[in-house]
Amino acid sequence: MIKFLHRFEETVIGLLLVATTLLVFVEVVLRFFFNEGLLWAQEATLYLSAWMVLIGASWGIREGAHIGVDALVKTFSPSLQKTVTLIALALAMVYCVLFFYGSWVYLSKMKLIAIEMEDIPIEKWKAMLCLLIGFALLGLRMITVAIEVIQGKRLGFGFADEAKESMHLAEEGVEGMPTSRPAEGKEESK
Repeated sequence: MIKFLHRFEETVIGLLLVATTLLVFVEVVLRFFFNEGLLWAQEATLYLSAWMVLIGASWGIREGAHIGVDALVKTFSPSLQKTVTLIALALAMVYCVLFFYGSWVYLSKMKLIAIEMEDIPIEKWKAMLCLLIGFALLGLRMITVAIEVIQGKRLGFGFADEAKESMHLAEEGVEGMPTSRPAEGKEESK
C-alpha cells in the first residue's frame, strides 16, 4: 500500500508539473507571438499548482525535503528528541485534521450550491478536491513518521539539513571551483 502511495504521489506530481509547464508555455507563445490567449489558462494553472503543492507537501515529508529549524532540538538527548518529534507530529496532525474537516465542510457546501469555476465548466468542488486529498496524504505521512519514530527507525522529521550539505560541499571543494580565495594582488590563472 505504501509503495502504491509513493508511486501515486510521484506520478501525479510529475504529470501536474508537465501539464502546468506546457500550459504556461503555450499561453506565453499564444500571447506574445499571436496576440491571443486561452481564456481558461490562468485558472487551470492556478488549480494545477494547488494540486501540485498539496500533494507535494506529503511527498516532501517522505523525502525529508522540507526545511526545518531543528538546531535546538538536535542538542537534546535522543529520547528527548523523540518526545519533541512526537509532540510536533501530534500538533501537525491536529492541523491536518482541522484543515481536512474545514475542507470537507467547505466542499460539501460548494457541492450543494453547485458553483462552477469561473472560466472552466467544471463544478468548483471537484477542482478543489486537492484540499481533501492533500491533507489526507499529509496526515497519513505524519502517522507514518510517528510510527517510524516510535519504532526507532527515525530520530526526528528528517528535515533537509542545508547547513550540513553546504559544509560537506565546502570540505570536499566543488569540482572546478577554488576552495580558497587567491592572495590579494595576484590574479587567478585561467
